[in-house]
Amino acid sequence: MCFLSTFPTVKMETFSSRSLAIQAEKKILSRMASKSMVNMFIDDTSSEILDEMYRVSKEYTQNRAESQKVIKNLIKMTVKISVLYRNNCFSDEELCLAEEFKHKLHQGAMTAISFHEVDFTFEKAILAQLLQECRDLLLKLVENHLTAKSLGRIRHVFDHFADTQLLTQLYSPGEPYQPRLKKICDGLNKLIDEGKL
Repeated sequence: MCFLSTFPTVKMETFSSRSLAIQAEKKILSRMASKSMVNMFIDDTSSEILDEMYRVSKEYTQNRAESQKVIKNLIKMTVKISVLYRNNCFSDEELCLAEEFKHKLHQGAMTAISFHEVDFTFEKAILAQLLQECRDLLLKLVENHLTAKSLGRIRHVFDHFADTQLLTQLYSPGEPYQPRLKKICDGLNKLIDEGKL
């Protein structure tokens, strides 16, 4: 088992220092999920995309704290999943799910870009469905490794950005969303070109 949900009293025959170390690493890194720490864990392009996603969320919700929470949850889940992957915690079946998730995320990015670049093609239901499918695949991938609280963070992030009203606003012409959407799509294009997405 790769992850212990808490630091329980463990019988010696089931004790695993590796599991304990992975859990501690995830906990420490998730507590450091501030904007200044983002630069240590993600590249500049991804950081710029996250900044624009924060601004879109803040503009839409008119709630700075909620928008910060969404992005912080996104960073936390990314760091935790990276720790699990780096420590070979996923089974072969889970690695297949990870590939399926990666493919679905790529499809979502390509769809988002296409909707931006080709006028009058935006379909909120299609983009929302792709985000929900990504959420479900990711939840299935990590359900045996993360706590209920972490799974809730994944739901929070994907449900926030799959909100069809938010998507409708994001793809509406003019200020303030169009310049932000352009920057997000430019960043996604760059990540795709570099083979990172």
